[in-house]
Amino acid sequence: MNKLLATLIATLFVGIASAQTPAPVAPATPAVVKAQAKADKSVAAAVKSEAKVGVKADVKVDKAQVKSAEKTADATADAAATKAKALAYVAKADADDKAKATNKAEKVSAKADAKADKTIVKAHAKVDATKVQAAADKAVAKTETTSVKAQAKADVKAAATK
Repeated sequence: MNKLLATLIATLFVGIASAQTPAPVAPATPAVVKAQAKADKSVAAAVKSEAKVGVKADVKVDKAQVKSAEKTADATADAAATKAKALAYVAKADADDKAKATNKAEKVSAKADAKADKTIVKAHAKVDATKVQAAADKAVAKTETTSVKAQAKADVKAAATK
């Protein structure tokens, strides 16, 4: 039994060793070397272009987010200022006109809030649209890079068969 086990283990090691030896590689012809160099160059250019598109898209999104934050802050500040004016109007009103002034102030405040909310929604929508466009630009760039890689691989393979 020990001899059988030793034989099986030895066979296993021989099998593993032979599986790890690299297959003989055919010598590369000048056409293959040239095609490989051209392929590497085109793939590197495509990867660089994809990265550049990604960075530009991210910068656009960042700018849109900053602009949105500014618009949101401005809209909120404008609404607060309008409300403050309305409250000041109520405070200055006579006792007889207090109810009328309060009613008017509430309407002005509601209008100011609605205007601010519309501005904020539009700003957020622009950011979302910019994000979608950025994702689309990145996806197109990735697809182009994949295409260049496939073409380069095909060119090298074609050069090897010549």
